[in-house]
This record gives sequence, C-alpha cells and structure tokens, in this order.
Amino acid sequence: MTGKVAVVTGAGTGIGRAVAVTLLKAGYRVALAGRRAEPLEETAAMAGGESLCVPTDVADAASVAALFAAVHGKWGRLDLLFNNAGLNAPGVPFDELPLEKWREIVDVNLTGSFLCAQHAFRMMKAQSPQGGRIINNGSISAHAPRPDSAPYTATKHAITGLTKSLALDGRGFNIAAGQVDIGNAATPMTQRMQKGVKQANREVKVEPTMDVQNVADAVLFMDGRTPEANVLFMTIKATEMPFEGRG
Repeated sequence: MTGKVAVVTGAGTGIGRAVAVTLLKAGYRVALAGRRAEPLEETAAMAGGESLCVPTDVADAASVAALFAAVHGKWGRLDLLFNNAGLNAPGVPFDELPLEKWREIVDVNLTGSFLCAQHAFRMMKAQSPQGGRIINNGSISAHAPRPDSAPYTATKHAITGLTKSLALDGRGFNIAAGQVDIGNAATPMTQRMQKGVKQANREVKVEPTMDVQNVADAVLFMDGRTPEANVLFMTIKATEMPFEGRG
C-alpha cells in the first residue's frame, strides 16, 4: 500500500482525522481536506508522512475543484477517496426544521459527496494505471433513522444510492466504490451519547460507543482489497448500541 495517494474529507476532526492518520502511518500520501486549516495541520502533525493540507468547503464546487487540482499537481494521481465530510442537524421536530438547515445538510452531505466523487472518478478514469477506490461514509442512519433527524437520514440514504451508482459506473475503468456505515464511534460528534440521546420511543438513554480506530482500520481494510475485489458495504458499530432493535 505504500505510496498510494488518498483524499480524506472532513480530515480535521473525528472519523476523518482517525482515517487520515491511519492511512499516513500505513504509508499513504494523503490530502487532508476540511473547512479550517489549523485542524488539518494538527492531523498531519499527529502522523508524520507525506501529506497536503487543503482547506476545502465540499459544498462549493470551485473549492472542490481546487482540492483535486492540488492533488493532481502534487502527486499526479489518486488511488483512494474517503468521502467523509458531513453535518448533522439539531434534533428539532420535523415540522419546525428551517428550510435553510435542510438545504445546508443536503449541500454538504449529499452534493459535497457527489462533487468529490465526480472529481475523483475523473482522475481515476484518466490516469495511468487507471482506476482507484471511492469509499463513502454512509452511517447507521443510512439504514435506520433517529427521531428528529430527517435531513441527515435522507442524505445518508441518498449516499447509499450514490455508492451503488458509482460501483456500477466504475465498471470497465477499474474504479471500485464502497460504503462504510458507522454506529457510535467515539468522536466529538458523539459526545452527546454519554449524556443520553432520544430513542425511537422518545425516551432519552445513554448509548455505548466504540473506539474510532475501529473505523479507521475498517477503511484501511476496504482499500486493501486487490483491484478485482470490492467491499460494497460494511457496517461497523458499537456492539451494544441500539441498532438491530432500533424502532
């Protein structure tokens, strides 16, 4: 795997940081993308290796184009995109959700993933040797919602459709696409789990979490398959979190 080139979005914190650090330690050359430069630089310093910090707003087409132009300019190819950047909406009742918040979540989680995947696909199709792998962060919410999570859940269900389309459209170009659906990885975004989160019956309960390194190792495993093999979907979750019986 040494020498592969990867792009990780949302690399400044949480799951993106853990994946980026793990890839760097495995010998990948990694472009770290996120809205703020300082957290990206902190991620790079945690791992060493060869990295490129590119402040990026994935919801902005020009910003995404600049990210992939920087990767092409530095390394000339791309082997892996981990499409991870995402936002969640505040847990407000469905009928009280502002349209602006819906659009913000859709722009980042869905349109941002599309833009990054499209640029990655173009690079992978055009380069020699041809091909690469795109891994989308789908989330447990790609399968089952939490209460008051319509925008996030809708975008994560849509990511599943994007993953399947990429996997199909990548045939013939050596481009594989897969999705990792994550449940309760311990990150700043899931700190609220320790205080309690709303369940399907509207009760509030503390939920178990898992070490985020499990997710990073899963992404490394998915990309470590030989080109003729693809992990289309993987679910990795805290063992005792309420998913199998959610709702």
